[in-house]
Amino acid sequence: MATFDTLRLEKGLYNTSSSFSAELEKLDPSENYKGTALEGLDAFQRQLKRFDIKVSGPKSDTIEKFFSTSDSAALFPEYISRAVRQGMLEADVLPGIVASTTNINSLDYRAITSSLSDDDKELVRVGEGAYIPETTIKTQDNLVTLRKRGRMLVASYEAIRFQHLDVFTVTLKQIGAYIARAQLKDAVNVLINGDGNDNVAEVMAVENAGTLTYSDLVDFWNKFSPYEMNTIIASADVTAQMLKLPEFRDSNASLDFHATGKMITPIGAELIKSNAVESGKLIGLDKNCALEMVTAGDVLTEYDKLIDRQLERAAITSIAGFSKIFTDASKVLEV
Repeated sequence: MATFDTLRLEKGLYNTSSSFSAELEKLDPSENYKGTALEGLDAFQRQLKRFDIKVSGPKSDTIEKFFSTSDSAALFPEYISRAVRQGMLEADVLPGIVASTTNINSLDYRAITSSLSDDDKELVRVGEGAYIPETTIKTQDNLVTLRKRGRMLVASYEAIRFQHLDVFTVTLKQIGAYIARAQLKDAVNVLINGDGNDNVAEVMAVENAGTLTYSDLVDFWNKFSPYEMNTIIASADVTAQMLKLPEFRDSNASLDFHATGKMITPIGAELIKSNAVESGKLIGLDKNCALEMVTAGDVLTEYDKLIDRQLERAAITSIAGFSKIFTDASKVLEV
């Protein structure tokens, strides 16, 4: 069996139904390294060690190091994808609002839904031999809209060959942050306007237009039964109004906010400030049952251009869409 230092690396490893890292793991399983100095590294990290490529830290190598051999050049697209994914994760708040993530291998996906009346939301007592109430689950009429988000890398190998990888990683992570913010904007749009299946969110208004009060928040929170309003996504101006409410100025909340910048949890809900929400609005949702995220693969890079032409122009993209699971699990408050 081949070991990490004898593997033949080629761009064909990218042209599969699974990821480059997954293909490497098949050829060089990590379980074979238990109890060795390489335990804890995945197959890609072992390849970086094989070619002595340092991608972070003050002694990081230059981009040129990847292209010292044809084998090491094959690692460059995966390095880019990983740096972009890291940037997405660091800027990503979607895990805090998505109930389920579905990965598909096509561009067509039809979500399921269940329309529940007030009676359906209660499990009534059923007598012996009596009819058991039904909950109907069906597919949505319209497909989930998937959008491709990404950035084009434009640079010649000659222009960046001596650039250190830790600095280049910062740029790639920023691209990942751009993608994450764009996907959050898509998610917010679905929460408010629905996914095209007649599931627009219920909109409530504050008692005095333009002014948010604690009473407004309590009334809004009370509308969620039997769901739980455990997450709030608010525009910057509404977030500021909320933080200034007298009810949220107790010493503990103030101390935590001033010391760490961590925002308060109004009525027990996690508060997320986002420019993806239109000014004057906030979205309340039950993150456990409001939204489904659908992805078509992982972060994709144009590996041919990255390996053969040594960059020039290469697209970095991610395809994702969102659908509502339970319509009443998210609502909008207009201030």
